[in-house]
Amino acid sequence: MRGGRAPAILLGGGVSDRPRPFRSSKPRPPPSPKILEAALLLSLLWMPALLPVASRLLLLPRALLSMASGSPPSQPSPASSSGYVPGSVSAAFVTCPNEKVAKEIARAVVEKRLAACVNLIPQITSIYEWKGKIEEDNEVLMMIKTQSSLVPALTDFIRSVHPYEVAEVIALPVEQGNSPYLHWVRQVTESVSDSSTALP
Repeated sequence: MRGGRAPAILLGGGVSDRPRPFRSSKPRPPPSPKILEAALLLSLLWMPALLPVASRLLLLPRALLSMASGSPPSQPSPASSSGYVPGSVSAAFVTCPNEKVAKEIARAVVEKRLAACVNLIPQITSIYEWKGKIEEDNEVLMMIKTQSSLVPALTDFIRSVHPYEVAEVIALPVEQGNSPYLHWVRQVTESVSDSSTALP
């Protein structure tokens, strides 16, 4: 290169004549606890949805290797070696206006064996549109572990006792996890599952 300033080497190995932007030597302040709380909550909510995609991506190298060797790829078995059937347990999420309501609903769904366990996550902030207005409320999030086959009955029960006009009930299937825990969830809720699927 003739004249001008010396080129800057980019991370990708390319060359740039553009000057680098000024960066302050001051360290960034740590994120606020509210931002960390929000990030944790989002990761809790989205992680179950991403697990099926991640598990399929893990199978990609095996499929590519089998394609290169000319042999057909082996299909993963629907049940793992632990006997857990992916998706047979679900985590359901329900928001409540306060801890008192959340505890009452949590206790009732566990007593009725519609759920094996309910975690209460306090002090979440929900921002949503309702009847043409943007609303912001402090709520309690319930994370409910149950059999996937019980989600309709769980939803019906929550709708019948929840103070909201439209109760949030969102369920995500659990693809994998600690096998003894997942078997425990099924065992605790088994009698309800059997009676709900029995023919009249």
